[in-house]
Amino acid sequence: MSSNTSLDIWLAGAFAAFTVDLLVYPLDTLKTRLQSQDYAKLYRNVDGSTKRSLFRGLYQGVGSIILITIPSSGAFFTTYEALKYTLNEAVPPNSSLYLPQPAIHAAASGGAELVSCAILTPAEVLKQNAQMLNSSGRGSTSLQVLKTFRSQPSRLFRGYTALAARNLPFTALQFPVFESLKNYFMARRKAKKGGEPVDGILERATITAYSAGIAGSGAAWITTPIDVVKTRIMLAAGSGEDASTKPDAKSKPTSLLMHGIQGSGRKSGFTVAREVLKAEGVRGLFRGALLRGCWTALGSGLYLGCYEGGRFYLESTRKGNNEGDHLMQRDWSNVKVGVGGSRSQDQVKKSAWQDE
Repeated sequence: MSSNTSLDIWLAGAFAAFTVDLLVYPLDTLKTRLQSQDYAKLYRNVDGSTKRSLFRGLYQGVGSIILITIPSSGAFFTTYEALKYTLNEAVPPNSSLYLPQPAIHAAASGGAELVSCAILTPAEVLKQNAQMLNSSGRGSTSLQVLKTFRSQPSRLFRGYTALAARNLPFTALQFPVFESLKNYFMARRKAKKGGEPVDGILERATITAYSAGIAGSGAAWITTPIDVVKTRIMLAAGSGEDASTKPDAKSKPTSLLMHGIQGSGRKSGFTVAREVLKAEGVRGLFRGALLRGCWTALGSGLYLGCYEGGRFYLESTRKGNNEGDHLMQRDWSNVKVGVGGSRSQDQVKKSAWQDE
């Protein structure tokens, strides 16, 4: 059984989020731009070739997402491990209730996502709108976008439902497959080592990484239509327009913001999906699927690989420190204290932590 504390899990999750965000953020920016309603207008030339502006400012908005994903990822893994442990305790032989392991992993990851999305949504809205800014401007793109929400800060949470609707099925698909693959590869590796446990930090992280990469890429491909809808809704939140409000013909949108759905800030996800399907067909709902599948394979592999490596490192360090405590290692069962025939001269009983 793991000897990790909640702080260990939180730190490992935060470290994993920070590492992955820095490495794969440019791919996420490209995915957002590909899924934008204005992709063809902003990033394609008349002859169909791609404009260079598609590849500019690929780290726009990274500051806000890093600041928030650190606590949100820590909250995710802390909740996930706690729910997984609680649900495992509720199945035989501890209870008459039977739950298959895939159902336990899906339920635990789903509950963890609801907590994580509540923390992540405002940063996700800022990030996706910052990714669509004209990078010729100076200063922080996140702060420039944040100014557009000053009058209605509640719009920062407008994409929570869409974000949760994407992440819940994604994690429900990814984590059962990931846990199964990890256990399978761990068992194979253990058999090759003659039954010895896989206790190398790099080895465990590597097995976790490619298990997560395989599971994540498949889940990402399947949930791409929901991701397209989520992107459009979050970009619309930055326009400051509502579906019930008619835009002023004389007003001009800011030269920095590139709106995802003009005047559709309060449209439901189903309405946005129907509009995308009607205007662009099934291909429009799967726009960016290949890129998303590739960067999710890379991102999930790094994310969960770093998490597993960090968690196991902290666990190994904690065990090493405990084993290094000579006072705790010493057998006190035969030690006698006091003088004469006092009661304290009896043998000291073994503590609960000592082996029988």
